[in-house]
Amino acid sequence: MRKHLLLFLIALFSTTGIAFAQQSGEKRITGKIIDTITAEPLIGATVMVKGTTAATSAGLDGSFKLNVPAGNQTLVISFIGYITQQIPIGENSQNIGTIRLSSSTSSTKEVTIVGDVAIDRRTPIAVSTLGPEFIEEHIGNGGIPDLLLGIPGVMTSQGDGGYGDGRVSIRGFSSRSGNGNVAYTVNGIPVNDPETGALYWSDFAGVTDVARSIQVQRGLGASKIIIPSFGGTVNVTTRTTDQQAGGYVYEGIGSDGWNKTGVMVSTGLTSNGWAATFQGSRTQGAYPFDGSNFLGYNYFFNLSKKLSKNQTISLNVIGADQTHGQRPQQLLYPSTAPGTNTPGYLGAPQGIAWNTWFGYKDGKQYNPYNNFYSEPIISLNHEWTINDKSSLSTVLYTLQGNGGGGGISLNSDNYSVNTLPRSGNIYTPVNYDALQAANAANPDGSALAYAYASHSKTHWYGLRSTYRTLLGKYIDLSAGIDLRYYEGNHYEQVTDLWGANYVAFPYTGNPATGQTGGNINDPEGRVGINGLINYHNIDYIESGGAFAQAEYSKDNFSLFATLSGTESADSRKDPFDYLNGDPNQTSRWVNFTTYQAKAGANYNINSEMNVFANIGYLTKPPYFGNVFVDFTNHINESTISEKLFSYELGYDFKISSFSAKLDLFRTSYMDRAFASSFSDVTTQQLYSANISGVNELHQGVELELRYRPVQQVLLGGSVSVGDYHYTSNSGPVTVLNTAGAVVGTQSSVYLKGEKVGDVPQNTAYAFTEINIVPQLKVGASVNYFWEYTSYVPFQNYTSQNMHPYILPNYAIWNMNGIYKFKMAGFDAELIGTVNNLLNSKIITDAQDYNGNANLAALQVYWLNARTFTTALKVKF
Repeated sequence: MRKHLLLFLIALFSTTGIAFAQQSGEKRITGKIIDTITAEPLIGATVMVKGTTAATSAGLDGSFKLNVPAGNQTLVISFIGYITQQIPIGENSQNIGTIRLSSSTSSTKEVTIVGDVAIDRRTPIAVSTLGPEFIEEHIGNGGIPDLLLGIPGVMTSQGDGGYGDGRVSIRGFSSRSGNGNVAYTVNGIPVNDPETGALYWSDFAGVTDVARSIQVQRGLGASKIIIPSFGGTVNVTTRTTDQQAGGYVYEGIGSDGWNKTGVMVSTGLTSNGWAATFQGSRTQGAYPFDGSNFLGYNYFFNLSKKLSKNQTISLNVIGADQTHGQRPQQLLYPSTAPGTNTPGYLGAPQGIAWNTWFGYKDGKQYNPYNNFYSEPIISLNHEWTINDKSSLSTVLYTLQGNGGGGGISLNSDNYSVNTLPRSGNIYTPVNYDALQAANAANPDGSALAYAYASHSKTHWYGLRSTYRTLLGKYIDLSAGIDLRYYEGNHYEQVTDLWGANYVAFPYTGNPATGQTGGNINDPEGRVGINGLINYHNIDYIESGGAFAQAEYSKDNFSLFATLSGTESADSRKDPFDYLNGDPNQTSRWVNFTTYQAKAGANYNINSEMNVFANIGYLTKPPYFGNVFVDFTNHINESTISEKLFSYELGYDFKISSFSAKLDLFRTSYMDRAFASSFSDVTTQQLYSANISGVNELHQGVELELRYRPVQQVLLGGSVSVGDYHYTSNSGPVTVLNTAGAVVGTQSSVYLKGEKVGDVPQNTAYAFTEINIVPQLKVGASVNYFWEYTSYVPFQNYTSQNMHPYILPNYAIWNMNGIYKFKMAGFDAELIGTVNNLLNSKIITDAQDYNGNANLAALQVYWLNARTFTTALKVKF
């Protein structure tokens, strides 16, 4: 009753206001405000009459209505992160139509690098776009995965909780190494690991500082690149040429010593057509677990030149040099068996901050598990508007990666993780000085324990060129080529002998049988500092192909069809398991021919409603680790291309105060192949297995809602109900250790009917934003996950009664706020975030090693404890 009365009063006052406006000689101005690039409505954009207090905000569909004093006036239209526009209006009421605002990080006169961006009410796919305002207000001390939490069909977690170690799943498809099926592009450049498909967010940690938008395309997506994504695509568009000179300085502090200092400077577009922008930041701190310290330097540089009226060339560099502490998954429950000494989280006095590898060495805190990497993206973009119908866009790019991750290796005859020397009981820090003393006292000089680092040096090169032309009035045709070359040099290196003279790593393999063990080119195996252990291989991937897309758009109807084909090839060089001079040290090339075909249509029923549908059949080559067997150059002749068949229906409804998006999808994933990695819960020994011929079904429904009951309040949320399960069994499977030696074989893997692990089947999200005063906005959100199946290493499905542990349902609460003010005449913002507001202890990742819901063998990661940040940003 109260709600109906409130709505009646609002309508009454609105009507009264209209009548009063008409009587007082005022006029009504209407219009719509959208983003220049994505055509997304700019919800909450401010519309005011210059020199007066008359103002309003854009609704959920970008539309606005404003009563304006009679006579000639000027509208001032503004939105944070966008260039303000002033529009003169005449004597009478009028609809000024659609106003397109451009980001202040891009120029309307210069090309903006956008990759394959979907357009609202035109591109027939499920898509969500995050603009610069949202990114700025919510990023805090997190990364891109943390920003995606509220998007329907998307699940993110913090992984081990380290800096940049989050992961993303879209519609049940994971971004994990070995089975990565979520694409990540920066300005249309693919940056997933070509060998595993994994996403390493820490390698591009600073991209959010310069992001123009982050668009999540679920399902088939708008991408035309020749290596498709099966689950979805996260497409980041960065700033390019700034139209105006200026910049900002940024200083942030937060929990656990978090500190970020940043600066951005732009020359603006000069009279001779040059423009340059530089952005850099330094971030350091820790997360709420022992040994999690991190340090990162992020940078961005753009240099652009307008070659002529129709041609622009720009050089872009995006990079992040970082190092951060990590921790492996650890048991949830300590062992209760007599005589055992196996720790678990629920027995640790420090709770979720516990890291079993954390300790002290030489009087300083020490964590052997750490990640260090740098992989800048360097691209040269050329944009040519040939005539009023045709254009050519070309990008030449390279990624140069160098770094790896550290760890500890133990001689199992002397130590395990549970028998390491410590300052007290099993939950106290490791005494690495005692390890060093034991090494020094070992009579033969060999190391009983030592530190190592797994290194990867990667070299990527790519060329993508797209020609677009308008055929007639309604058909937009684009076609192009996509070429790539990748080389990955991988090896494990001794980094600290801890007082020993060498690591004993003699060759124990058998070339006749293909069994590996040790370095065949160093049979004695007395390895010193920087010497190689366990493996050294160089992987090569080449791919090239072509794509074409036709888009038909007339009135309220649009239709697209995309075809692409690619030829890819893999080769492997192994100087660790094959003698120098052996022609088999480098494998032959293994070729795969793949293609994708997809189509979709969108119909705008009226200005409020549209419907769309899409369908596609895609193939892609198996990941590198499934092409070769047993970590050798032996080729897996049974490996075939993976396949996906998907279709989707969608409905969107949008008015000024309310919007709804509904999507239904069904996706069949066939002939999936991947490497399953796992570690022994006692020895921490790493094992792996190659799985192939797995079929899955991913289907579900997604609903997204937004409601603005009054101008100052925005409410919204989403819900995703999914069904992700296996539809076939697999096998046989060979299990290998890190040296490539066979340690077991399993005839069958019983997967049929089991839920796809490592992801919740269902997610929900709700949020509110309140503009307390025009300068102050606060927000709160909650994410809820249920039917979350833990991951079971596949070789553990040894019988049909194996079922993974289902994690408890959980919710995560976050808060944020922003206050805008003037500081010494400059625009300034005070931004605050609180993550995990209730300080909940939540399991966000789990591996069930027994496959029978036995909690004694459950290894987990916890959600980080509550964290907060406060930052000041001053623009000039």
